Amino acid sequence: MEDNTLEKKYNKLIIAVSIVIPVVVAILFGVKLKDFGFNVEPLSFLPPIYATTNGITAVVLVWAVLAIKNGKQKLHERLMTFAIALSLAFLVMYVAYHMTSDSTKFGDSNHDGILDAVESAKVGSLRLVYFVILITHILLSIIIIPLVLITYVRALAKRFDRHRKIAKITFPIWLYVAVTGVVVFLMISPYYAH
Repeated sequence: MEDNTLEKKYNKLIIAVSIVIPVVVAILFGVKLKDFGFNVEPLSFLPPIYATTNGITAVVLVWAVLAIKNGKQKLHERLMTFAIALSLAFLVMYVAYHMTSDSTKFGDSNHDGILDAVESAKVGSLRLVYFVILITHILLSIIIIPLVLITYVRALAKRFDRHRKIAKITFPIWLYVAVTGVVVFLMISPYYAH
């Protein structure tokens, strides 16, 4: 079972990467370069870029599924590799932004003072929606790491029966993470410091 060997070969790596990425991101999220004496300007231009990257990832994922449904295996393979690259690019930009910038809080009124009563009520009701989307986005972005890697390795091993089974779980979760990444950005963007 040579193809099974490829899966086994990557299992430990998949487990390691699935643990290391969220732990490193969590640690780096709390690290600010200025605290270590690096005088770097906040990379405040990155959030719209990485949100767009998430949006492109969502489009690529749907395109890849349509490609395989139409028997275009090579196109599907290229698109899925591109989706992984986009997700990695997002991750690098996200970490870089948070290492150079203070976190933005939902409802922070553009850092200019007091919200009026109507705005405050609107923000309060949207805050719950925002946090539900944000928390599910974060949790599923952790869960999706091993799912993507397992799905990809099964395709590399040409275990397409097993690949299809897990892809049916991986695809909707990855799509949700990509789309909610854009939604979270759109909801928080009015509160970024200008």
